[in-house]
Amino acid sequence: MKLVTSIKSISLLFITFLLFVPASYAADSELLNLDITSSLPAIIALMVFALAYMFVMAEEYTHLRKSKPVVVAAGIIWAIVAYMAVKMGLDTHSASYAFKHTFLEFAELFGFLLVAMTFINTMTERNVFESLRSWLVGQGFTFRKIFWITGVLSFFMSPIADNLTTALIMCAVVMAVGKNNTKFIALACINIVVAANAGGAFSPFGDITTLMVWQKGVVTFTEFFYIFVPSVVNYIVPAAIMHFAISDEKPEASKEKVTVKYGGYTVIFLFLGTISFTVIQHQFLHLPPVFGMMTGLGVLSIYGYHLKSRESKDKNTKSIFNIFNMVSKAEWDTLLFFYGVLMCVGGLSAFGYMALTASFMYVDLGASTANILVGILSAIVDNIPVMFAVLTMMPQMDLGQWLLVTLTAGVGGSMLSIGSAAGVALMGQTKGIYTFFTHLKWTPVIILGYAASIAVHFLWNATLFDGVPL
Repeated sequence: MKLVTSIKSISLLFITFLLFVPASYAADSELLNLDITSSLPAIIALMVFALAYMFVMAEEYTHLRKSKPVVVAAGIIWAIVAYMAVKMGLDTHSASYAFKHTFLEFAELFGFLLVAMTFINTMTERNVFESLRSWLVGQGFTFRKIFWITGVLSFFMSPIADNLTTALIMCAVVMAVGKNNTKFIALACINIVVAANAGGAFSPFGDITTLMVWQKGVVTFTEFFYIFVPSVVNYIVPAAIMHFAISDEKPEASKEKVTVKYGGYTVIFLFLGTISFTVIQHQFLHLPPVFGMMTGLGVLSIYGYHLKSRESKDKNTKSIFNIFNMVSKAEWDTLLFFYGVLMCVGGLSAFGYMALTASFMYVDLGASTANILVGILSAIVDNIPVMFAVLTMMPQMDLGQWLLVTLTAGVGGSMLSIGSAAGVALMGQTKGIYTFFTHLKWTPVIILGYAASIAVHFLWNATLFDGVPL
């Protein structure tokens, strides 16, 4: 019954979107700006968002899913926006058009992430990731080698599988290897979080923020690779220092053997093919990335039909593959959280807060200072609303500055365990071994890597800055 409800919900979302969002509006309209930041209704809306985000940050203690308060807050904020638009004598549809404009941003992100999560769930079900974990555990590497192997793998897997998924997979490896060595597990988790966030910064698929930047069109697919070297520096600096705190002992080898199920390698090929098609069509056909990903989901669904038919005939098969089970296992709390945050920020933008912030940060402070502060803010508040706010402001910046804010928003969250989805997920997965305060002890080292990556970006990509004072 839950599965049927999930499928109906997805269908309703896209059908509603297609029927009620004018195509011309998405391309030509501008966000509503009431310019009433000092009014009581606007202040109330800001307080509602702040309260909702306090609940999000306290999720570990309240056990209230993070999506619930922000979805409610989004509804309250937009109701206030619509009321004020009518009260100020504006067109009765102005708030509606502004809402649809912001919803379009979410709908594209929603479709993209849903497909990516479905592919990852399918590969997990086919034992692709479990097989990798089993192989690494069974090799008998020393703790230091596993520290570096999991870190480097996290760095290079993150651009494809996203930083959250990568972190969870690599954490399973260190948990299996470390067993009772809590110090190794904690340090390895810090290393994984930093590596996954750094690796995700130079790829549109590595993090939600980079995906948002790419979908917005301010940075093309190939231009992300300009920050590859700064991203490497961001990871290497803290990892090299933490290396000396890791024991060089050899853990007990595991005899566990896990094989990839039939079709697992084909699903990997389909995933890589979907990503390639998404990139190519976006570059040459100029359709949004979600088009390529949804097409890939269709291909995966057809292949899933083959897997289902094959396993239905096999009496020894314990579970029969179903593509819609993979869809239903998507992180719905995360997807709804994105809806709530993006709509909240869009609503606050309608009051004029984004324009006010842009004027202060990008005019008074300057682009470089503002972009560096974005990374620091991302360590305290989730980087998704921060980056969405920057994209809503759309300050006039050259490519060098857009890459700087992409870098800082991506890696800035590594400074605190609550600063990124990867860190929050691993705190839950390790059950008290990797904690906020364990991470905080190494924050100075991570800040050193953050500063080094920014300095390298200014030097390595100096030609990308249009002569504007840094």
